[in-house]
Amino acid sequence: MAGPHPFRQNSTIVRFPGSPKLHVDSLVNADDTRADGSAEPAPARPLMKGQQTRAAILDAALALASHIGLEGLSIGALAEVTGMSKSGVFAHFGSREELQISVVREYHTKFEDEVFRPSMKAPRGLPRLRALFDRWVRRVSVEIDSGCIYISGAVEFDDRPGPVRDALVTMVQTWQDALDRAIRAAVDAGHLRADTDAGQLLFEIHGLILALHHDARFLRHAGAEERARAAFERLLAHAATPSQGSAPPADPF
Repeated sequence: MAGPHPFRQNSTIVRFPGSPKLHVDSLVNADDTRADGSAEPAPARPLMKGQQTRAAILDAALALASHIGLEGLSIGALAEVTGMSKSGVFAHFGSREELQISVVREYHTKFEDEVFRPSMKAPRGLPRLRALFDRWVRRVSVEIDSGCIYISGAVEFDDRPGPVRDALVTMVQTWQDALDRAIRAAVDAGHLRADTDAGQLLFEIHGLILALHHDARFLRHAGAEERARAAFERLLAHAATPSQGSAPPADPF
């Protein structure tokens, strides 16, 4: 999910058997890389022709995987969609497994760019935690008609050990670690009670996203997004310090 990242000092190098090194931005203390907390990415360098072709193939692969899942993704299917030969696609990825892993990495990069980095412009504490959740919900809402690689991938690979599952787990854990730090920062800022169980709050926030995805995509329930947002505010109200005066919004249902 793979352009340059500004958070090199806290990056994680992940190695998969039989695959080249994957550079995964761990997002550790990423909000401290700039004094203003904006965490703006470095300017992208112009791509060579081969890189441009690979990037175009990867965009098509991500779109395809979003609709049919990572398991349905293959060199042949991608060649048909892009109008390229199988050998042409194979030359850029080498194997179906490497193609799947590259799609996971690309999805992670886009997720960071749309959800994480813009949220870093919000002040530390509850404002930033709210920004992270708000942008996460908005992304899920956009994915209703396509699908979330993290969620569909977990269903496909939960009991299938191997490099693709490892890549998925690493990316999801990276995002959860970022949320965990945001929760702990809200505690440190005095916005959430000192006895807040960050792990429990993270679990419940993630559960809201899964419920939103299920109700909005599978059941097609209207109002699922509003319910998710109302539930999130209730979680914060329960954990907030008295000085925050946090209270859940009026129930519209």
